Amino acid sequence: MCGRFTLAKPGEAVAAHFRLETAPVLSARYNIAPTQAVLAVRARSGGGREASGFRWGLIPSWARGAANPTAPLINARAEGLARKPAFREAWRQRRCLIPADGFYEWQPVEGKKQRCCWHIRRRDGELFAFAGLWEPWPPAVALPPGAASGQSCALITTRPNPLVAPVHDRMPVVLPPEVYAKWLDPAAEAAALEPLLQPWQADAWERVRVETPLPPA
Repeated sequence: MCGRFTLAKPGEAVAAHFRLETAPVLSARYNIAPTQAVLAVRARSGGGREASGFRWGLIPSWARGAANPTAPLINARAEGLARKPAFREAWRQRRCLIPADGFYEWQPVEGKKQRCCWHIRRRDGELFAFAGLWEPWPPAVALPPGAASGQSCALITTRPNPLVAPVHDRMPVVLPPEVYAKWLDPAAEAAALEPLLQPWQADAWERVRVETPLPPA
């Protein structure tokens, strides 16, 4: 799974990478956590792309009652997107890109209670995009106190590449820039996108040990 990630690049860099007309206003974030607001890029109805805030933790369209902030659907397994009711419609129609420049995974330390924390990022330090799904906030579900976003999202995960495998048995799907347009195209057949749900090659990544606890969000 992916439970924390980073986005420290400025809005101008995000706009250039994702070909946005307007640069989002961003501050460096080193500990983005579930239920917090995250930036996501999606196709704009009139053409092009737009970036806006989403709550990390997908709430299905058919949900009723109060949203449970303690059990958000933060990750969606690639193998079950077409079958799981919570993700099926979003997989077909509401895909997004979630900008990041690194993510964290934890590894148990033998003989000790604590876990080793790793920051996993591109070797070249560049931005990348998690493959994501989004949903508009269901009318029957009250927004949590303080939440400003009327939409929610989840990151798609897949099997790990050789760099991540010693740490965790899952990793987020990271999409290369050349497939962004295909991923965001609402007319794209979901079956044609399945080959994209693969781990990125390990030699493009590095794993750096960081101190715990993580820096504040």
